[in-house]
Amino acid sequence: MALSTAVPRTDLAEKRRILQLETLYDLALALHAGRPEQELVEELLLRVCTVLDPGAAVAVTRDLAGGARALASVGWHHRPPQGGELLAGSLWRELLAQGRTLAMRDGELCGRPYRELLATPLADREVYLGYLVLLDKEVRGARDSFAFTAEDRRFLDSVAALAAVALNSSRQLEDLETQRERLAEENKVLKGRLVEEFAGHRIVASAPPMRRVLEMVERVAPRGVNVLLRGESGTGKELVAKLLHSLSGRAGSLIALNCAALPESLLESELFGIEGGVATGVQARRGKFELAHRGTLFLDEIGDLQPPLQVKLLRALQEREIVKVGGQKSLPVDVRVVAATHRNLEALIAEGSFREDLYYRLKGVELELPPLRDRRQDVPLLVRYFIEEFCRREGLTPPPLSPEAQSLLLGYDYPGNVRELQNLVEGAVSLADAAVDAELLRRLIGDAAESAGDGETPLDLRSVERRHIERVLRMTDGNKSTAAQLLGLDRRTLQRKGF
Repeated sequence: MALSTAVPRTDLAEKRRILQLETLYDLALALHAGRPEQELVEELLLRVCTVLDPGAAVAVTRDLAGGARALASVGWHHRPPQGGELLAGSLWRELLAQGRTLAMRDGELCGRPYRELLATPLADREVYLGYLVLLDKEVRGARDSFAFTAEDRRFLDSVAALAAVALNSSRQLEDLETQRERLAEENKVLKGRLVEEFAGHRIVASAPPMRRVLEMVERVAPRGVNVLLRGESGTGKELVAKLLHSLSGRAGSLIALNCAALPESLLESELFGIEGGVATGVQARRGKFELAHRGTLFLDEIGDLQPPLQVKLLRALQEREIVKVGGQKSLPVDVRVVAATHRNLEALIAEGSFREDLYYRLKGVELELPPLRDRRQDVPLLVRYFIEEFCRREGLTPPPLSPEAQSLLLGYDYPGNVRELQNLVEGAVSLADAAVDAELLRRLIGDAAESAGDGETPLDLRSVERRHIERVLRMTDGNKSTAAQLLGLDRRTLQRKGF
């Protein structure tokens, strides 16, 4: 008697369930592999067709604008379906309306007739990403078609749910990566704007008052107009002058002269040059105007220029020519003058020690540099920059700053402005053991205040801290929780300090 080789139906059903489970597992791994969406859709269609044996199948996803994003199809022998017609057709609209798997009979999809259609949306938490369609289930090598079963439909629902979550997660990751790249690019731009670098010099600025100055610098620099820089000592006037020259495009050099550093007898020859033989042993020498030809002449502390030299400087600016000391011949010069002062020129004009016509000749454009106390949000940036630059230069490991030290640095008013902050930071780093603490800074600030000889009582840590907390409370309209968060303190700590 011949033995039967037929496989029992129960074994076939069991093998089919195992195949479905294995497919779901493999598909989960494939969909979470961080691949492009087109590859994921192709993988999805391949896995489904392997298990359910459709005569034709198509999967499509859409973008936020409603257009096709990814498309894969099998079984279209003449013209494959297009994403636009799939997403514009009635099947997609019905899937959106029903929100579940649909079964249809005897119709046509994108030019291909079918006897049976099974379509399921790819939706994750009501986010509809696209849909998957199967047409006419069949057995490979057989001519007859078979109906999709309830088990097939459950499998398709599971696959669609798994795929939708994976696709939506992939899109979110892609969006996050796009945002990360955008933020990285914005950070590059922001860093470029926070730290303007030119000819080896940098200006750290994020506070609005200083940003407005730099915006004006960018607008004025390419013009030939003279610029008058006003501001307290240490606010960065010389750096701004260098930035003006760097952005001007002028072919010549930037030449600097401090009008308060030399006596009047020497200052004239420094400005205009001197002819040889004027006195015994004197050799011919070019002055700053001549050296700055086609470039920029930076005249620092212009308010200290004596009246006789003011007249000669005014003539040089008006006539665009100079005469050397002891010379007779005029020498044409093409110079853009940037002058700077911390003095009140209007008061000097009123008392007759500064020429009003020279003032207006220098003041083509006037820029007022804010003191550091008016751009306090730049302090942490400057501190970090000065620490990094000093440690790089000295070959040191940057020490950490204690929270109290950071609070003190934020609360101090810096009468010497950025220059004082730089000296304070470099001194603290030089003297620090494991970290820069508030006590070390307090001593340095006290020493600086005493050496200034202004008769004021040196600031102590408690008064600086209290004044800083009061300032933050004013910024938060008295909201202690927000103030404590900004200060990096617990609210109870704030209360213990008397606030």
